[in-house]
Amino acid sequence: MDLRKRLLHTLGALLGGLLVVALAINLYSLRSDINTETAASARLARLLGAVAALDPALPAAAAEAQLHALAADAALRHLNIAFDAAALPAPERGGLAGLLAPTAPAAVERIVLGTRTLHIAPNPASEIDERLGDSVRLLITLLLFSGATLLLAWWSAHRALSPVRELEAGLERLAGGDADPALPAFRLHEFRRVAGAIEALAAALKTSRAARRDLAHQLIRVQEEERRTLARELHDEMGQTLTALNVTAAHLERHAGQLSPLEVAACAGELRRDLRQGGSQLRQMLKSLRPHGLDAGGLGGALRELVDGWQARSTGIVFHLDLPGELPALSDEAALALYRVVQEALTNVVRHSGARFCAVGLLAVDGEIRAEIVDDGCGLPDTAHAGRGGLLGMTERLEMVGGRCHASNEKTGGLRLCAVLPRAVPG
Repeated sequence: MDLRKRLLHTLGALLGGLLVVALAINLYSLRSDINTETAASARLARLLGAVAALDPALPAAAAEAQLHALAADAALRHLNIAFDAAALPAPERGGLAGLLAPTAPAAVERIVLGTRTLHIAPNPASEIDERLGDSVRLLITLLLFSGATLLLAWWSAHRALSPVRELEAGLERLAGGDADPALPAFRLHEFRRVAGAIEALAAALKTSRAARRDLAHQLIRVQEEERRTLARELHDEMGQTLTALNVTAAHLERHAGQLSPLEVAACAGELRRDLRQGGSQLRQMLKSLRPHGLDAGGLGGALRELVDGWQARSTGIVFHLDLPGELPALSDEAALALYRVVQEALTNVVRHSGARFCAVGLLAVDGEIRAEIVDDGCGLPDTAHAGRGGLLGMTERLEMVGGRCHASNEKTGGLRLCAVLPRAVPG
């Protein structure tokens, strides 16, 4: 059911019940007023009959006293009666009665009963009291109705929004690391949609966490591989060079007094050769750890050297590099990130693509630096895992410097990897 319809039905039913109760109270009050008015009219008729039956021979004072006794016994409403006009009470002019009383003077009706004249004047005070009583009852009814309406509205909203607490608990479970939000089945359409979105978010988080675990494992494997490679190169290359230097230096030390100048010069030449070889090996190791020239804005030269290095190897792949005449300046972090992405992409092309041709291009368009690596290999084997492994590492590396990465299979075969960086990289 729709939440709006449910609230409308609930509040409509409750308000309808309150209206029925208010109508019943009003009908009961109206019935009481009708009975009171009917009884007052009957008492007035009996009073007039009793006044007409008074003995005309009674003295004026006795007749007036008997008339007041009859009027008090009859409990008249809205009227004052007296044989003497001066005995009629004056209308109140102060307070609320003075505010609500009629402004025109009250007309006094005279009825001649034999030798006496009965004066009848309206009494607005009793009507004012009656209307005030009705107003007070109406105000009390409205206050009760308003209070009940507010309570019912609060209760309806509280009941209708109670699933929000379940949704909040599910989000807290997700934030705490649980893979399943454990949401119940909701009857309302809106909450079912929200629950579906939360479950989709949970699935995406689960996939993202698995991808990050895979990336962390891959990073550890890469680090260990780099350490093994560096250790092997230090042992096999630098170790041999240092051993040769040590042997030559030891020979000079043992036979310094016996060697001729030509032999000393030959030993010095061997030392220089071994030192140059050691320096070359050291520069190669440093280049593998961090390419030289990026700090000075030499991204194009570093990429050219990288592509030429792959081209010089027997990979069976023809590499092509296309660079603009001048690249916009990038920060050291952005240039290194772009270089590493191209380096990782070329490594993947050599290891996994089976390609025969690979083109690397850089261009500056629309305030961005765009690098594209296109090959004619097998492309992505499974698009469901396109965001995993090496591609995820490239994406996160670029995102750290404000860039983005996208990979797609070409229609004619192969893979197109696009890495984009803004010219003005956020710090």
